[in-house]
Amino acid sequence: MSLHDQLRAVALAEFAAAGYAATSLQRIADLAGTSKASVLYHFASKEQLLAEIVSPALDDLEQLITPLDDHGGLRRADFVERFVDLLLLHRQVVPLVINQGATLDDVPVMHRATELMRRVAELFRLASGSTIEKLRFGVAFGGVAYTLAAAERLGLNGEIPIDEVRSALLEILHDLLVPADSRTP
Repeated sequence: MSLHDQLRAVALAEFAAAGYAATSLQRIADLAGTSKASVLYHFASKEQLLAEIVSPALDDLEQLITPLDDHGGLRRADFVERFVDLLLLHRQVVPLVINQGATLDDVPVMHRATELMRRVAELFRLASGSTIEKLRFGVAFGGVAYTLAAAERLGLNGEIPIDEVRSALLEILHDLLVPADSRTP
């Protein structure tokens, strides 16, 4: 693993554990066994480091939802499956965005995350939907995100095969979000 990648991994773990605001570049350097100058060689700032960690997940989410904004062509059940796959692929970033996104909305990459989630809600036409539909959406996706964010506390890290976690999440989300008449047998 390159030092650049090691710094990203260390920063992600520390941002998730201690919080973005409480994590200094010096702390990241210490944990990576390098100097703060070396961290700054790879990343101009802590904000740039956060952006490099979070942006791939946001780019993937944007790739998923942008064609839907334009055409609305993906069925809800297909979207749910792709969304779960995206969350599982980026499951280390999910806790960071979920647990700290609201307090970091002034940081551009986290503001982008908030805006993308609003677009997801709009895709389900829940922004103007009934109260129960808004709550259904929030409980469903908030529950998945929280479950991934709290995976260690819930005993899901390494104890349950990822395919089993995926299957269970899809079943739960389909039950909550996919109208019964559009499900395939």
